[in-house]
Amino acid sequence: MRSSFHSQFLALDALLADTRQYWQLLAFDHTDIPWPELKSALLSLSDEQVTALDHEPADLLAFLLPHIPALATLPELTTLAQVQASRPEFPFWLSNGIKGRKLTQLQDFVAHVYQAKRPVLEWCAGKGHLGRLLAYLGAEHVDSVELQAALCQQGQHSAEQQKLAMTFHCADVLKDPVAHYFKPRQQAVALHACGRLHQTFMAQACAARCEQISLSPCCYHLFTEPTYQPMSDVAEHSPLVLSHSDMKLALQETVTAPGRVAKIRKREVQWRLAFDALRRDVTGDTQYLSVPSVNKAIFSGAFVDFCHWAAEQKQLDLPARFDAEHYLAQGRARQRITERIELVRHAFRRAIELWLVLDRVLYLEQAGYDVSLSEFCHKSLTPRNILIQATRCQSVE
Repeated sequence: MRSSFHSQFLALDALLADTRQYWQLLAFDHTDIPWPELKSALLSLSDEQVTALDHEPADLLAFLLPHIPALATLPELTTLAQVQASRPEFPFWLSNGIKGRKLTQLQDFVAHVYQAKRPVLEWCAGKGHLGRLLAYLGAEHVDSVELQAALCQQGQHSAEQQKLAMTFHCADVLKDPVAHYFKPRQQAVALHACGRLHQTFMAQACAARCEQISLSPCCYHLFTEPTYQPMSDVAEHSPLVLSHSDMKLALQETVTAPGRVAKIRKREVQWRLAFDALRRDVTGDTQYLSVPSVNKAIFSGAFVDFCHWAAEQKQLDLPARFDAEHYLAQGRARQRITERIELVRHAFRRAIELWLVLDRVLYLEQAGYDVSLSEFCHKSLTPRNILIQATRCQSVE
């Protein structure tokens, strides 16, 4: 029998396929609004209105619906249950060293996933903050798997000091044998493991027939092939082919940054577009050329210095003199276009993330698990707030 998740995936798949001209593109590639039906409405928005709409998905949807009627079903297809769970309190000595918002995330995650008196496998554990909280509440034993030896040492030292039943294991989970960490009588947990890290976790947990699998996925593109490789049989038949850029779109909703950080981000985009205008004039090449990431401190300096740095990265000879203000003006004009293209794309962020999450849910169902899907915390703590809970079906034992 098909699950409700199967139907939800197919409906979301159809919506995304029908509207891909609005989200499956790169804003930096365009010097004008690429949708004639939206151009007037988008250009009539002030920068302040763009920012406000970007932070309020419901308002953005209302703005776009007259132009993209297919979006009418988006709320129904992307709204998840918000299951209430009492946030556990922990003593200062246990939570010391976990920063405020991160601690609240962990408390909410633990509130939803804790299973009394059960062994736990903590995946991509870092210092084992999650595992320590579960061990304190009464997990039978926590095995914490982590790549970095220094973090394993710190985590093991803390666990021993705090007399918690934890053992750290240093392993590269994408290269080293890891099957022996997974057991049938076990709860496997992974909070914000990225891309192939959580896909490997799911595959190993299913193969070991773990009783319970609890994960909140993150950064779906990391350590993966250039195009998305579906996990479930249903997603294998989708007409969508997602690039890393498409998967990154799912991650572009962030907790509001401090004013100074937002200002630097805005300047970075303007300077990158301004340099691109300069590069086009120098080379005659009209295709956007990406410049590598760089320490944000450079954007507190001079635009000319950034141009010379960027030119060096691309083995480009710049003129001895160029009109920096002229190109900054072009950058500002281009930025106005790209921000409005991104605004439209952002309406599809949660839909793409849910498509990816539902592929994982259907994979777990195929493997013989009952699965639930919910939000474990408010998005103000983290937009990556989706929780997949899978319990081994008794009928397949």
